[in-house]
Amino acid sequence: MAPSGGKTALVFAGGGSLGAVQVGMLRVLLTSGVQPDFVVGASVGALNASYFAGAPNAQGVATLERIWSGLRRSDIFPLTLASVFGLLRHPGNVVDPAGLRRVVEMNLPYARLEDALIPLNIMATNQQGLSVRLSSGPAIEAILASTAIPGVFPPVHIDGEALMDGAIAANTPVRLAAELGASRIIILPTGYACALRNRLGR
Repeated sequence: MAPSGGKTALVFAGGGSLGAVQVGMLRVLLTSGVQPDFVVGASVGALNASYFAGAPNAQGVATLERIWSGLRRSDIFPLTLASVFGLLRHPGNVVDPAGLRRVVEMNLPYARLEDALIPLNIMATNQQGLSVRLSSGPAIEAILASTAIPGVFPPVHIDGEALMDGAIAANTPVRLAAELGASRIIILPTGYACALRNRLGR
């Protein structure tokens, strides 16, 4: 429980395919009785935060696990001869975001950020390298903006502004959670736990 009168926020960090580990973290947090007042996510963390905000329960986490388990690299990064030629025509990005858009469209249970069951805040980055908070408007566009890795995916234009990967401005947007009133902030990182004394296989 958060301190009396305070709010609990889950902050989903960026980290590419390593974002899959956040699913296990969500399962443990729910089992422990954690019920966030809102969620914040950047990059791949925006994907997980968005799905969780639409179904913040054990069933929703189980669905998210199935999504991750069924993903293949080619679903998101379909590097083909056509995409290489596409780079010549559009040197700003290598990958067509259609695959990622399709994955989001097939699985996200709501159309607008404000329609999530718990408040959702997505971090993106503008062309000046400054953070941009997205908490309303088309959900798919916000997610694509936050996951638009420069040089890989094209920037996404929202309200006349070109936005890209939220991890550039803040891979772990803790400050945003604090500014939104959270007195208890739980970070869901990606990658290996720093506290591990021995790496796997040793």
